[in-house]
Amino acid sequence: MSAATRRPELDAIRLFVVLGLVFFHSALVFDARDDFYVKNPQTTEAITWVAGLGVVWAMPSLFLIAGFGAWHSMRGRGVRGFAGERLLRLGVPLVFATLTLLPLPQWLRLKSADPGYDDSYWRFLGEFFDVHLSLADFPFLVQGEYFESGHLWFVVMLLAYSLILAVVASRLPTLPGVDRRGVVLVLPALPLALVGALHGMEESYAGWSRWAYLLFFLFGFGLAADDRFRAAMRREARIAAVAGILLFGAAGMALSTADGDPFTDMTAHAITARVLFSLAGWCWVVAILGLLDRPRTSTGGPGGNRRVLAYLAAAALPLYILHQPIVVAVAYLVVRWDLPIAVKYLVIVVVSFAVMFAVHDLAVRRTRVTRFLFGMRDGKLWTVGPSQRPSRGQGSDHGRW
Repeated sequence: MSAATRRPELDAIRLFVVLGLVFFHSALVFDARDDFYVKNPQTTEAITWVAGLGVVWAMPSLFLIAGFGAWHSMRGRGVRGFAGERLLRLGVPLVFATLTLLPLPQWLRLKSADPGYDDSYWRFLGEFFDVHLSLADFPFLVQGEYFESGHLWFVVMLLAYSLILAVVASRLPTLPGVDRRGVVLVLPALPLALVGALHGMEESYAGWSRWAYLLFFLFGFGLAADDRFRAAMRREARIAAVAGILLFGAAGMALSTADGDPFTDMTAHAITARVLFSLAGWCWVVAILGLLDRPRTSTGGPGGNRRVLAYLAAAALPLYILHQPIVVAVAYLVVRWDLPIAVKYLVIVVVSFAVMFAVHDLAVRRTRVTRFLFGMRDGKLWTVGPSQRPSRGQGSDHGRW
């Protein structure tokens, strides 16, 4: 073990994914296959492959980075402090956003699909919150005919997995033979492939099984705990990139040519496609983290750039919470226009970004109450559990998620 150091590439990946979701979800408006909330009259299948390039690595990377942050947070706060901090940082915005933001996309879905649908938003709220509790779809305990976790499935899973981690952290095994070539590339991929083969893929959660995300989260926790993982990822990055590209191409061909539902069918063809996709995902994650993790000659650039990056890093969770309702609302208006797909897409992206950042800057970050409701760190507000001072590289560096 060695002392943890700041990993700016992890902040960069997290920001890239969060901001990239605006481009991704805007594209689903025009995708011929995806059942997005609002659909353009004209669609194209070309988006499926382009979207797949992000699906294979983006959300897995977020869970892995969240696991990395969990290790630093737990090391600085202790297990009880970590659990309490996760409940505040994730649980509070989850409840708040569920009550205030999640019903809008579902209501717009109904209005977009049926021109005769005329229920007011306030009447629909009663239907949306007609819910019951069930353990059948863990960790999604709240169920209802119209209720959904929407894009906050990520927050639901992350909160549940953080609490599970708090219970089992001391019992997690270490990866043997980390220093041996190929181990970090092959050994973690095997349980991912097994989950993909047996549990399948879940379209509602960006194509990955919820249990695959748990593995990525735990892998991130282990990665942070032992610097040998970091060195191994750097060493294997190039071969992982080549393997990831080849496996992704093979998985795409297998998924597109399978009969029935390749995400869940237990045919040899479908299982092979899912295994290839799982292996490709791990290779992409190793390649991206390893290639971006390179020695730096300085600790920072111009002050202005550092301030912008610090602003965006602090805004990552609020922007994630805000982005999808805004994209859906903008798309609901834009798809009615008689314009080419490319123009509509550009308008949705630009307007969504403008509204998202305006709401964040004017309505979220300026008061302690709104910062608390959106999970932003705010000094003593987040002091939970043991009060020891985090060591260098802990706490605010990578504990945001």
